[in-house]
Amino acid sequence: MVCGGFTCSKNALCSLNVVYMLVGLLLIGIAAWGKGFGLVSSIHIIGGVIAVGVFLLLIAIVGLFGALHHHQVMLFFYMVILFIVFLFQFGISCSCLAMNRGQQETLLKSAWGMLVNNTKINLENQLDCCGLLNTTSSQIQFAQDVQSCTAACKKEGHCFTCGDKMLTHATEALKILGGVGLFFSFTEILGVWLAVRYRNQKDPRANPSAFL
Repeated sequence: MVCGGFTCSKNALCSLNVVYMLVGLLLIGIAAWGKGFGLVSSIHIIGGVIAVGVFLLLIAIVGLFGALHHHQVMLFFYMVILFIVFLFQFGISCSCLAMNRGQQETLLKSAWGMLVNNTKINLENQLDCCGLLNTTSSQIQFAQDVQSCTAACKKEGHCFTCGDKMLTHATEALKILGGVGLFFSFTEILGVWLAVRYRNQKDPRANPSAFL
């Protein structure tokens, strides 16, 4: 039997979905661990990571069940959902790799504006900084953030802005995120290709002469 046969396609698709299940469980475990040890205090971040983990776990279960039972409907929905995820993830990964400093600042300002005060204060304490960016367009918000800041550097009378600290490593972080995202994007399109190939193959068990 060649590797392009029914059994090989089935095993490859099952293996890929087992990996997806492990990654999904890992994301859920990391989020729970981070919350339990107080490393991340924002319920939105925790909820987002857990949601991604659960979503990936559900996709993997659908793909694994469809592969084990050669279920045409489940394989079809698995292909469609995985392809849509691929499109979104590929676009976001390319955006991360192509983002310049000005776009990074805009993204940081947008994300910072959505944070509640407690999350901002915790972040300032962890990074030992105050405020995001002291720019003309955000001086009022910056003054409010500095006033409520409780970081250790404030007592010393000299603090860097959190935006400057985060932007120092933002380019490297975005390249890593973009690279990891692209890697998983290609595993997703591989999953779509395997599902299409496997779905169009006939089960030899339904036709014993196929083994001859």
